[in-house]
Amino acid sequence: MTYWKCPRCMEVISADDTVQLVPDGMSHVDCQRPRDLSPEERALLFRYCWGHAAAKCVACGQNFRHGELAADLIGHRTSLCPRCRADLTESMRGHLYSCAMLPEEVRRRAREARDAAQRLVEESHQEADRADGLMREAEVAIAALRETMRRTTWGR
Repeated sequence: MTYWKCPRCMEVISADDTVQLVPDGMSHVDCQRPRDLSPEERALLFRYCWGHAAAKCVACGQNFRHGELAADLIGHRTSLCPRCRADLTESMRGHLYSCAMLPEEVRRRAREARDAAQRLVEESHQEADRADGLMREAEVAIAALRETMRRTTWGR
C-alpha cells in the first residue's frame, strides 16, 4: 500500500491533516501543524464567529471566543486553551460546521471541501486514475467553497 507524502516535509499525509492541492498532488497547508485549520476555515471563523464562543475546552469546561485563545509560537501551536493549553483546533472546526451564524450554503460547501480532501487522502493509495478523479473533485469543492464565500461573505 502506498501513502501520499507531503513533498515539503516528506511526512505521510493522514486523512485528518489539512492539505492543499499543489501541481504534483497535495501537501500540508502547514507542515508544522498538519491538522491546523485551513485558510478558508480561518476566514469563516473570523467572519462569522469572532463575536461568540467558538471553542470549548473539555478539560476546563470553558467556552472561548477565537480572540481569547492562546498560542505557543515556539512550539508552533495555535488555538490553545488559555487556561490549560489544550489544543482546541478540532473544537473550533466542529463549531464551524454546526454554527447557525454561517449561511447554510457556506457550511455545506465548507463540509464538502473538507470531505473531498479527506477522501483524496484516504484513497490516495488507489490506482492513479481514481486519485486523479478525487483530485479534481477536491479542486472543484474548494473552488465552490471559495466562490460561495466570495458571494455570500464578502460580496455583500
